[in-house]
Amino acid sequence: MDWRGSLLLALGASALLWVTGVALLAVAGRRTEARALARFIPDCLVLFKRLLGDDRIPRRRKLLLAASVAYLAMPVDLVPDFIPVAGQLDDAIVVALALRSIKRAAGPAVIRELWPGPPESLAALLRV
Repeated sequence: MDWRGSLLLALGASALLWVTGVALLAVAGRRTEARALARFIPDCLVLFKRLLGDDRIPRRRKLLLAASVAYLAMPVDLVPDFIPVAGQLDDAIVVALALRSIKRAAGPAVIRELWPGPPESLAALLRV
């Protein structure tokens, strides 16, 4: 399997886990949480784009964020994405470290200002 096939497999597995989580929350009657989870990944992508374009973020932190996004897009990870839970854990750690670094450099107010999603998701993101 070439790198494109691996990338598609990893994206498919991640999407399946995400959709399963949203569906389980919806079936359990937790529609607000299901909507927040369904929007979390797209909201994070919008946040990353906004952070990369913001002049208040130091260049070094932008490079760290760009490297994190590149790592997430790579088909080869430290722990392969097809391994349930553990495969996504290394991705989550990379994102958490990058956001923590940006929060320290620019402050949580900048992240709050640029966050497109619901406040509950932002609160969870800032706790990281």
